[in-house]
Amino acid sequence: MRVLVQKFGGTSVKNKESREYAIRHIKEALIEGYKVVVVVSAMGRFPEPYSTDALLSLIDGNHSKISNKEKDLLLSCGETISATVFSHDLLEHQINAVAIPGGEAGIITTSNFSNAQIKRVDTKHLYHVLSNQQVVVVAGFQGKTEDNEVTTIGRGGSDTSATALAAALQAEYVDIFTDVNGIMTADPRVVTNAQKLDTISYTEICNLAYQGAKVIHPRAVEIAMQANVPIRVRSTKLKDKGTLITNVPETDYSESVHDRLATGIAYVNQITQIKIQEAKEPEQLHVKVFKAMAEAGISVDFINISPNGVIYTIFKRDETLAKQVLESLNLQPIITKDCAKISLVGAGMSGVPGVTSKIVQTLTSKNIPILQSADSHRTIWVLIQNVHLETALNALHEAFRLEK
Repeated sequence: MRVLVQKFGGTSVKNKESREYAIRHIKEALIEGYKVVVVVSAMGRFPEPYSTDALLSLIDGNHSKISNKEKDLLLSCGETISATVFSHDLLEHQINAVAIPGGEAGIITTSNFSNAQIKRVDTKHLYHVLSNQQVVVVAGFQGKTEDNEVTTIGRGGSDTSATALAAALQAEYVDIFTDVNGIMTADPRVVTNAQKLDTISYTEICNLAYQGAKVIHPRAVEIAMQANVPIRVRSTKLKDKGTLITNVPETDYSESVHDRLATGIAYVNQITQIKIQEAKEPEQLHVKVFKAMAEAGISVDFINISPNGVIYTIFKRDETLAKQVLESLNLQPIITKDCAKISLVGAGMSGVPGVTSKIVQTLTSKNIPILQSADSHRTIWVLIQNVHLETALNALHEAFRLEK
């Protein structure tokens, strides 16, 4: 049995017209001889009535008094509705199809309701259903516990559902259909000459996704990488094959990625930098600060530690609380608001001298101060003021010739 998994996001299933485009891709896969497992997200985005956020608004959003277990029961309805409607449309096209919930598809999760992790995928029932159908439409974002309780697996869950099923079924590909035609070298809304990448490695797209690129969830990529299942990120409305995410050997790039120093640029804005120095008891500063942030439920990032000080970033939404917590410890934080973190990602940078120098020269030539920096062998990060973000992204994109 040749299996292909195709995942369609909310914008790809939001109405009859969008689903018609999706069905064209399914028909092509059937003609090629595949059995197709379709994974769907909830239909549309807020304020459309069956989107996840619309359902969440029915119970006062994240301020609801109901348990996470009950919340999962509600939020799973979005994908269940979507799967059933999609199956109906396929039947109208004379395609044998059936819709099933994530739990029935064999997705077994932990009992961490609203953010469950997939423990395993039991494919026995799914194979049985596939043997009698051309297409099985699975409600994404959801699974069940060992006790058959409904769970949801967090934001980006439908991507994760798709790659988990693809790995378990040993699918030839998993196609992630969205409203963009693949992975871009940068955000095309900000960088004028951003280009589509034909090929990218699992590691590179994971780094880009964790650093702000929103085309695919990094958890989904990690599952596909472990099982070595290629991912194609494609546009629902086009026939183009999009971007192939695969295990590209870093020492033997294909022609499409040959001599590529950097692969792409991602960014996160709406963040705040906090800098603290302590002269009296510097050895206790680091423990005191990060323990206090953890107890306050504040996520920290971009950490630089020195013998008598610490610098880190937080989300803008936590700015006031962080200041109150630190001042209660008799610390005097220096707070820099409205920052953005830029991440330059590329396996080709590993071990190559001069990359950081090029970044510094490029930003300095545009009179953009660097507030903070760090690097690994595949990613270099810089923190700048948000007001310079667009200029910095375009300048770095040009300097590293990503438009080529």
